[in-house]
Amino acid sequence: LVGGETAEMPGMYEGDDYDLAGFCVGIAERADIIDGSRVQNGDVLLALGSSGPHSNGYSLIRKIIDVSSADLDQPMGDTTLANALMAPTRIYVKNLLQLIRQVDVRAMSHITGGGLPENIPRVLPNGSVAAIDTASWTLPPVFQWLKEAGGVADEEMYRTFNCGIGMIVCVPADQKDLTLDTLKALGENAWQVGVVESTSDLDEEPTVRYAPGMLSA
Repeated sequence: LVGGETAEMPGMYEGDDYDLAGFCVGIAERADIIDGSRVQNGDVLLALGSSGPHSNGYSLIRKIIDVSSADLDQPMGDTTLANALMAPTRIYVKNLLQLIRQVDVRAMSHITGGGLPENIPRVLPNGSVAAIDTASWTLPPVFQWLKEAGGVADEEMYRTFNCGIGMIVCVPADQKDLTLDTLKALGENAWQVGVVESTSDLDEEPTVRYAPGMLSA
């Protein structure tokens, strides 16, 4: 398998254990495919909130629980640590399908394994940078706990966990308000998290740059 569904979880699978993964295949008109090729300098990046770790980073989560001797029944926000860690993964497809009927969505990035720095560049053209304002949101309690209990550095947090962001949507700047209003009407917790910037080298591979406080400056 060349995709992302060959999980490596030595802490879970041993001996004759195996992982059975399923997938879906869809068909789209070529003209309707959203592949990031229309992303431009100045486009805005909007975040959709996650419900928790979303099935990613659990090898590290189990290690943190083990080394910290965590009480899984301890309060975590409005629930317990165990429930916060086991919250079902949010699926955004229905709301995104409604969104793209109303807004010029130029790219979408599902923040799964690899977090922000590995997933966002996949939908950006060469010569572009995703400038992410890390001050535009507060880490949800479960991620703050993981960071503190595990002594996890910021860079590793953003690379291993979604840190409260389950999806990134890229739209033209003049459609930001319409997009946010539409997403919020659909029940999403959405906010602007960054912008797309151009580099001097148009052949340079896309990257992520962290710019705390950029959007409020």
